Amino acid sequence: MSTQNSIPMPLQHIANRPRRELPEDTQVPTRGLPIRQPPKWHAPLEWLVRAMAMIAVLAIVLIFGFLVKSALPMWTSAEVRKEVTQAQMWFATLWPGYDAPQNVWQPVSEIPKFGLWPLVTGTLKSTIVSMAIAGPMGVGAAVFVAFYARGRTQEILKPTLELLAGIPSFVLGFFALISLATWLQDTFGFDSRLNAIVSGVALSLAIVPVVFTISEEAIRAVPATYVEASTALGAAKWQTILKVVLPTAAPGIASAIALGFGRAVGETMVVLMASGNAAITSWNPADSVRTLSATIASELGEVVFGSAHYAVLFYLGLLLFVFTSVLNLLGGRVIDAQKAKVKSR
Repeated sequence: MSTQNSIPMPLQHIANRPRRELPEDTQVPTRGLPIRQPPKWHAPLEWLVRAMAMIAVLAIVLIFGFLVKSALPMWTSAEVRKEVTQAQMWFATLWPGYDAPQNVWQPVSEIPKFGLWPLVTGTLKSTIVSMAIAGPMGVGAAVFVAFYARGRTQEILKPTLELLAGIPSFVLGFFALISLATWLQDTFGFDSRLNAIVSGVALSLAIVPVVFTISEEAIRAVPATYVEASTALGAAKWQTILKVVLPTAAPGIASAIALGFGRAVGETMVVLMASGNAAITSWNPADSVRTLSATIASELGEVVFGSAHYAVLFYLGLLLFVFTSVLNLLGGRVIDAQKAKVKSR
C-alpha cells in the first residue's frame, strides 16, 4: 500500500507540501530556562524557618530535661525514698490500718501513700470512653461531609464541627459539671453524679474536631479515579466508601485517632471538673475517677517545694510525657504500615 493512500484525505494536502531544508551551516540556538537569582529576602527567610524548627525541637528537649531534673529525687534523694519508693507506687502495699495490701493515692495523710494505679486506671477509663465516642463520630462525620452532605448542609456542618476546637476546655468542663452530669444521672441512674462516663462524653467534644478535620482531609485526598473506577464497576456508594475510600485513607484516619488519643490523655480541665476526682481503683466507668493530669493540676499549687510529694507530681508529668511520646511513635509506625499496605495494592 502506498504512502499516499495510507494518509487520510483531509491531510493529504499537508503531506504533499515540499519540505524546506535548512542549510547545513545553519546553527539552531539551544538555550535552557533562565536561572534567576533568588530575591534578597529568601536567605533570611530560610534561616528564620530553620531557626523556628530548631527552636521547636529545643523546646521539647528542654521540657523533657526539666521534668527529668524535677523528678530525679525519686531515685537520688534518700529523704524522698524514705516516704515513697517505686515499689510502693506500682505495687500493692500493706499499710497500717488496712486488712490487705492495696494501691492507694493519699499524699496528704499521716502516712503519705502514692499508689499510681488509681490514677492510671482513671486516666484510661476517661480516655477510652471519650475515644469510643469521638472516634466513630469524627470519622462518620468526615464521611458524611465528604460524600453525602450537599450545599447548605455541608456549609453549616463542617464549620460547626471545626468550631468545637475553639471552645475552651473550661467551658466544656463547666457544661459537663452543671448540665451533662445531671442529665446522664437521671437517664442511667448512676450512683456517682460525676464519673468516667460524664468526663469521657465531655472530653469527646474536644476530640471530635481533631478526628474529624484530619479524617476529612485524608478522605478527600483519595484520588478521584479510585472512586470513579469503583462506581464504573457497578459498586454502590456505601461499597465504594467501605472497600475503596476508607482503606485508602486509613493512614490519615489512624493519624487522627492517634492525635485524638494523645489529646484525651493530656486533657486537664474537663476531667478536673467532671470526673469526681476520686482516686478509686475500679474499671467500672460509672465510678468517679481521678486522672494523672487532673492530679498534677489540683495538687501542684499547694505542694511544698522539694518535698517527696513535689517530686512525685513531676514524676507523673514525666510519665505522661513518655506515654504520649511512645503513643505517637507507635502511631507513626502504624501509619507507615498502613501506607505500605496501600501502596502494595
